[in-house]
This record gives sequence, structure tokens and C-alpha cells, in this order.
Amino acid sequence: MFKNTKAFSSFSVNDIEEAKEFYGQTLGLEVSEVPEMDGLLNLHFANGHDILIYSKGDAHQPANFTVLNFPVDDIEEAVDKLIERGAQFETYEGFSQDEKGIVRGGNPLVAWFKDPAGNILSVVEEVK
Repeated sequence: MFKNTKAFSSFSVNDIEEAKEFYGQTLGLEVSEVPEMDGLLNLHFANGHDILIYSKGDAHQPANFTVLNFPVDDIEEAVDKLIERGAQFETYEGFSQDEKGIVRGGNPLVAWFKDPAGNILSVVEEVK
């Protein structure tokens, strides 16, 4: 039924302008507004896929799981750059994380951070 559809993912935020600045400036993604629908953003990725961000205002509840993963070649470099841009990395029980929040000793290496709306994002490096 959906084999040939171009499915897309979406998630909510509480402040669309704050999200636009974070995803566009802090993360350096291409972000566009959806002109025919006020208050919606599209995040554009190199693989040709888009992710829709929509505002729920005060009704927004941050996801308690990772909504977006960013594959990187060098997790150490990615974490350092994100910290320079104001990101704060999360630590979670059950994971052996270093002082930067990077889970090491397994494959892949991963570190989690949140967007301004509290949604969980990650950077992931596959160990070769």
C-alpha cells in the first residue's frame, strides 16, 4: 500500500522561530518555511528527504526518545563544535558516557543533546 510513497517524519516544538534559528544557525541545516501553511518548517537533508517541524505552542511535550540522529565522521569533533555553539550534552543511566557525554566502547559511538523545545537529538559515529 505505501511501498512507493515518499513518507516523511515530523515532530513538534513549542516555538517555531526558536526552532528555525536552532536548526538553521546552530546546526547549520537548510531550513525553509512552508508558505502555504503558517507555522511549519521543513528541514532539508542531503539525501533529499525533508522533516517537518510544527508548533504546538504550550501544548508541546518534548519527545522522551531520540527524534533525529546525525551521522558524523568524527563524533569528538562534532560534539566539540556543538558545545561551542551552545549545545549541552545529556547523560543517561545505563550508558557509560565520558565527560562530554559520548558513549564509547561500542559501535556506534553516540552522544545526545536537546533542541530548545527539549526534543532529543544525537550525533552518531559508526566505528570502522
